[in-house]
Amino acid sequence: MSVKQFNAKTLDDILKKMIDTVDESKTEIFKIGEQSRKDYEFIVDEIKKTKRMVAEAIDEQERLERELRGARKRLSEVSKYFEQYSEEEVRTVYEHAHKLQTKLTMSRQVEKQLRERRDELERRVLGIQETIERADKLVSQTNVVINYLTGDLQNMTQFIKDAHEKQEFGLKIMEVQEEERKRLSREIHDGPAQMLANVMMRSDLIEKVYQERGINEALLEIKQLKKTVRDALYEVRHIIYDLRPMALDDLGLIPTLKKYLQTVEEYNKMAKVHIPFTYFGEDKRLNTKMEVALFRLIQESVQNALKHAKASVIQVKLEMNQKNIIAVIKDDGIGFDPNIRKEDSFGLRGMKERVELLEGTLTIQSNIGQGTKVIISIPIK
Repeated sequence: MSVKQFNAKTLDDILKKMIDTVDESKTEIFKIGEQSRKDYEFIVDEIKKTKRMVAEAIDEQERLERELRGARKRLSEVSKYFEQYSEEEVRTVYEHAHKLQTKLTMSRQVEKQLRERRDELERRVLGIQETIERADKLVSQTNVVINYLTGDLQNMTQFIKDAHEKQEFGLKIMEVQEEERKRLSREIHDGPAQMLANVMMRSDLIEKVYQERGINEALLEIKQLKKTVRDALYEVRHIIYDLRPMALDDLGLIPTLKKYLQTVEEYNKMAKVHIPFTYFGEDKRLNTKMEVALFRLIQESVQNALKHAKASVIQVKLEMNQKNIIAVIKDDGIGFDPNIRKEDSFGLRGMKERVELLEGTLTIQSNIGQGTKVIISIPIK
């Protein structure tokens, strides 16, 4: 489409698509909230059932303990006057006491499992409550965005004089949204979705193991199942953290960056990746947009070193003076030739665009086999 053909109607169409996209997102968030409420009610009901089963198990144990005391007393009497009883009577008394002891042991194991399940369900309820609150907050925030898009943003026509820029503005936003959706979809599919599918299969397996091999084997399977659930929870938190660390708003850039790099190092501990962080200068808050941009730039550089450079050490240095803030990310990876441009190098392209928006400079130094150094310098206004 040429600039001459571009008119206000085209911009309105782009804005309408943006509004529709945000509105669809709001609907999806609302559905997540509603589903979370259903899950909350279901789990609360499960907690009540589990508590009732714990109480029943305790009652059963008290009954078994009373019977076992009587059986032991009887066994003591038989042992004392052994010659007065036949061999069959002695065996019957002994087997009865042993049977009661076994039942009592199993009942205690069941009670322990039920208590652990109750505790796990209560933890899940807290997590779902948090999800519901966040979903409600996101719906509220999305309403604000929709109001802005349908109101103030539509007045931007008078500020954007070049029609081609208007077209690129709308298309770029939709492109970025679609790319982010694809990335999230891949991460969720390859991570938590696969783990949760495994949880479903293992939960079905536990019942069979309990019936065929007994409670000890079933307990081992439950331990493995809990580990898988913990791993899935870790993956979900990792994805949420990648979307936007909540600590960035509360604590600022430096503490959030330290925590992020520690988390990445822990996440890649099997690959023995070391990520030391050094900071020089005054620990002060910056403009919110600048903090977010710097965090994303360093995050992108570290992720590039992990994914492409095969690095074992990724040094991150940050320096703040009165005029500039400078970030240096250096790795000992395989390096590359910066003069060779790849058509699919969207990451580096996006980093350059982000730095240019902040009126800063981005320098990439690298040679094949000699690692890579990324230098970001942004003026503080």
